[in-house]
Amino acid sequence: MKATATAILGATSAMVLALSATCGSADVTIEVGYPYSALFDVTFEKIMPAFNAAHPDINVEFRSTYEQYEDGTNTVLREAVAGTLPDVTLQGLNRQAILVDKGIAKSLEPFIATEADFAKDGYHQAMLDLGTFNGAVYGLPFAVSLPVGYYNMDLMGKIGVTEAAQLPKTWDEVVAACGKLKEAGVENPLFWGWNITGNWFVQALMWSQGEPILVGNDFNLDSDAGLVALNTMNDMFDGCDMQNLSVSEAATPFSAGDVAMYFWSTSSVGSVERSKGDFTLMTNEFPGIGQAPKGLPAGGNAVMMTSTSDDAEELAAAWTFIKFITSGEGAAAVAETTGYMPPNKAANDLLADFYAANPNKETAVRQAGLLREWIAYPGNNGLAITQVIYDALEGIVTGEYDDMEELQEELSEEVQDLLPH
Repeated sequence: MKATATAILGATSAMVLALSATCGSADVTIEVGYPYSALFDVTFEKIMPAFNAAHPDINVEFRSTYEQYEDGTNTVLREAVAGTLPDVTLQGLNRQAILVDKGIAKSLEPFIATEADFAKDGYHQAMLDLGTFNGAVYGLPFAVSLPVGYYNMDLMGKIGVTEAAQLPKTWDEVVAACGKLKEAGVENPLFWGWNITGNWFVQALMWSQGEPILVGNDFNLDSDAGLVALNTMNDMFDGCDMQNLSVSEAATPFSAGDVAMYFWSTSSVGSVERSKGDFTLMTNEFPGIGQAPKGLPAGGNAVMMTSTSDDAEELAAAWTFIKFITSGEGAAAVAETTGYMPPNKAANDLLADFYAANPNKETAVRQAGLLREWIAYPGNNGLAITQVIYDALEGIVTGEYDDMEELQEELSEEVQDLLPH
């Protein structure tokens, strides 16, 4: 199964490379790395013909895609040591800081300074801030997502839920719906994305309560809100008999029509719509803890320049590519092919009719006012902390941990030891 999927994604990546290599007589070549082949291959298939037509002097070569954001960051860190960095890389919003701190990412300010109309170019300030460090822009947002609910309305209809207003608004209501679905013969009522990259859904439960997962260098899961988050997950996983599926497997049973409620990133709306079986799909706002969420972490990625070239022409080409794919046209292509929100307001006019015809992709846009920081763990152990939390959450899913106060204490101690003092 894994080999087959890899072959398919590899073939799709090859199509993207073929599209991007149409300019054989280009004056300059740049190399680009991006994550999630299954999500973004189709996006770049849409973007590259327009880019090639507008800039026939620039040849873009895409490297093998990063499996996910942690892989993308680790790859770039290794390439920095080996001296083989790409000119441009797309990195998770919560993984930009380490590349800035280590001097791998270039400030985009010198390039922005040459653009007379950049401030008018349409970038949402809240999203632009996600790539700003010490007052300088290092990353331009390419794709911004929020967590949402995906519902198989054919299965939800078995318990009398037939319209958006009846869908669960809190996690207690989700668990109650699971009970009714099981009584109605639905064996797998739910999958909830605990294992999404960067502990994103844990941060969603914290921000839902108005709390960040870190306060300074203190791990805030060691708090009343943290215990509520852990208990919420435990109640959901147990009450819904949730299966322990990998990230690559999670969407499969939902797309096949076997799972009623699937909580995941809005980024997958496009791929789910393309692969789903014969059932009515509806997306809706992310439920909250007792009430609507007070905030949600901004997911997605930003485009960063990591070129080590001294060639002004190559650097200008890298900037031209970055500017194009984050522009109105590029941002619109992201929204149309995935489900991510366009980070550039210039895309809004291009998408008005699109959202009217594709309401499932508008759900995240309705939640845009809830955007909060997707917090990165500082210091050299950031990726290790992500894995420690991941392992603890998997223990809740498998039933290894059932005492959430005890888990909170152990997890908080281990994470705090890994954070800078």
